Amino acid sequence: MSRQYYIAGNWKMHKTRAEAAELAKALVDGLKDGKHKYLAAPGFTLLETVAALVKGSNIRLGAQNMAAEEQGAHTGEVSVLQLKDLGVETVILGHSERRHIYKEDDGLINKKVRLALKQGLEVILCVGETLEEREAGKAEAVCETQTVKGLEGVSAAELSKIVIAYEPVWAIGTGKTATPEDADAIHAYVRGVIGKLYGAEAAGKIIIQYGGSVKPENAAQLMAKENIDGALVGGAALKADTFVPIAKFS
Repeated sequence: MSRQYYIAGNWKMHKTRAEAAELAKALVDGLKDGKHKYLAAPGFTLLETVAALVKGSNIRLGAQNMAAEEQGAHTGEVSVLQLKDLGVETVILGHSERRHIYKEDDGLINKKVRLALKQGLEVILCVGETLEEREAGKAEAVCETQTVKGLEGVSAAELSKIVIAYEPVWAIGTGKTATPEDADAIHAYVRGVIGKLYGAEAAGKIIIQYGGSVKPENAAQLMAKENIDGALVGGAALKADTFVPIAKFS
């Protein structure tokens, strides 16, 4: 089963519009002959700027989050309709920072997933365990719960618009890195969970990205693993000279 590699850059809470424009131009230029699927996910205030620059290129526009309601009295939130209006095609949901810092639970994340799909967006659903959970032997159980609950009510037809990103929380900014073997083992396990929910064919087709200290130095080793189909890149996505080599790994 051949799956297309998918490399996404999560810019998190960085960049002004001028800085974002500079990075977007460099990525469009650097990736124009790239063979894989690419995504840039800038902050909300940068989406319009970046949208204009990636339009017509091979880079998709993503958002890092969205509200669980379509519109209404939700001060400080950003709606799926507003994102679509700017040309956003994909939304990252359930990122570990949303789960752990902003206390988003599986129910809220699932509500967002279903709303994004209803509005025709593609979703990158993030799952992953903390260091405590891994050390307690719960890594697989945590990833299974987050996957099952995140996909509740999602039909087999809608699953084609879902990408899973495995991000071990303990490997983000801690100096600890998941080995390609560690990562592949969880990817294989999550693929099995998709198989139980949707069948073997769906499990073979779903793209599972790895996120957690992906760098130009380790990208090729990670991508060489059977169940790793791409990367959700954080820090290294903030500069073209680190993101482009990851995106064009060989």
